[in-house]
Amino acid sequence: MTSIILFGPPGAGKGTQAAILMDKYGIPQLSTGDMLRAAVSAGTPLGKEVEGVMKAGGLVSDETIIAMIAERIQDSDCANGYLLDGFPRTAAQAKALDEMLLNNSTKIDFIIDMQVPDNELKSRSAKRAQEAVAAGEEPRPDDNPEVFSARLQTYRDQTLPVLDYYRHTAQGRLHTVDGTQPIETVTKSIETIVNNKVEA
Repeated sequence: MTSIILFGPPGAGKGTQAAILMDKYGIPQLSTGDMLRAAVSAGTPLGKEVEGVMKAGGLVSDETIIAMIAERIQDSDCANGYLLDGFPRTAAQAKALDEMLLNNSTKIDFIIDMQVPDNELKSRSAKRAQEAVAAGEEPRPDDNPEVFSARLQTYRDQTLPVLDYYRHTAQGRLHTVDGTQPIETVTKSIETIVNNKVEA
């Protein structure tokens, strides 16, 4: 079983790497962002509950996210592992995740911290918005410059403490990757980490 957390600021490339690693290791990508956006698009009760928070660049409540993940990892396609993208976002979520997994006598195998400077993140967000407009589509609400800046500040205030939590609890399972490298290079860096651990 291979369970991985991809950690990093919005726009660091977590979703891109998750999709690649999902195929590589045969495990599902669990993106809380995608799950929440799908709920908003479908107009589900959860979607209506979180739509305003997401548009403002805030964080959905821990209780809502934890319940969603707890239910999802019970599905049969997670039996051989899974890849978490965008979760945990707070130290409280990280603790709750550990407690949840402990009850199942398991734990996260790898926490990968994808590091990208703020100026690069803002450039990527602007490019996504431009590409959407060029394709005749509406840009994602969270790619609005003001909203994206709010997301970065929320990340610094509420999510960076997750790294400190894992530094004290992950016991060698926390690894850093340079997220400014080309996609293929980032993938190889992550695969090296995972494969070395597997072989060890």
